[in-house]
Amino acid sequence: MARLRRSTHGGNVYAVSRDLSRDVRNLIDFSASINPLGPSPRVWQAMADSRHLLAHYPDPDCWELRHTLAKCWHRQPEEIVVGNGSTELIDVLPRALKIRHLLVAHPTFSEYAAAMERAGGRVSAVYAQRTEQYVQPIGDLCQVLDTRRPKSTTIDGVMLCHPNSPTGQACTVDEIRRLADIAQRRGVWVIIDEAFADYCAERSFLSAAVSWPRVVILRSITKFYALPGLRVGYAVAKSAVINALRRQMPPWSVNVMGQAAASAAVNDSGYAQKSVRFMDREREQFGFMLAALPGCLVTPTYANYFFLELPRGWHARELSAQLRSEGVLVRDCSTVPGANSRSIRLAVRSHDENDRLIQALSSLLRQQRS
Repeated sequence: MARLRRSTHGGNVYAVSRDLSRDVRNLIDFSASINPLGPSPRVWQAMADSRHLLAHYPDPDCWELRHTLAKCWHRQPEEIVVGNGSTELIDVLPRALKIRHLLVAHPTFSEYAAAMERAGGRVSAVYAQRTEQYVQPIGDLCQVLDTRRPKSTTIDGVMLCHPNSPTGQACTVDEIRRLADIAQRRGVWVIIDEAFADYCAERSFLSAAVSWPRVVILRSITKFYALPGLRVGYAVAKSAVINALRRQMPPWSVNVMGQAAASAAVNDSGYAQKSVRFMDREREQFGFMLAALPGCLVTPTYANYFFLELPRGWHARELSAQLRSEGVLVRDCSTVPGANSRSIRLAVRSHDENDRLIQALSSLLRQQRS
């Protein structure tokens, strides 16, 4: 178990646009894992129908959206809180739940550690192993939680990204149940970030989580529903936990268009099915092409991105910079704790865009060999 350092995000197309004097529309962003099909057609209609609401403050209770989500997950609206992206909820959780010492499994999303730092808490970690294809170390997490520790170092929260970012690995429901059982006995909070779980619904823990009063599930409407510019996420937990979260959140943090768009997107089951079918097909093809690149190692994924290790002699920062100059953005993971200097993350995009990235990577890797 180790202390952590922070890493950075991908997806900053605006900075690249300024640096390259190139319109955002002329960039291809593989650094942000957003559904390449774009928003549901129902989203555009819902936003048009909500234009008159721009003259009013947004609904601070997100009433319609919470009822839509409650119906979807067979929960009560009082068991759901909506935030300005799941990142706002990640920021609120340590203060709302009074978590002072968080346990995470790395490599993973940097905002968990950043939120704890802002709350004045501390973070410890176990590490997934490269030799095991970064499979989530549930056994190690359970062992740490089940080990008696001095009161000054007691862990009171564990965060699991599922499927994990950046590696794409996911646990089974039984594995998470084991973690939740041990945490429950120890009085430890379990927060499961399922931002990408729409792509592997059979492994989601959301439906089972109702049995554990100290489990919080985070969900994002940004990724799967292709709405990153509107910032909508939500948490599902017991009503007392949700009330604690809401007390820490600022008023009106979710705008009118975000609420309308999210409600329309979640209600479009046809769009969801189409998105899953597309990703199943394109992810398989893209993964096959990535694995064929000489010297590259590809981690199996349950999400809409791949964790790729470049050949020896390459550095992720170097390759990312070269692709960036061509208007192609990838996620440099060289600073992510638990990854190495050759690690990058690649979103699965459209077939043509994936082909373009494969060609660019092949060309760069050939240049080095020659």
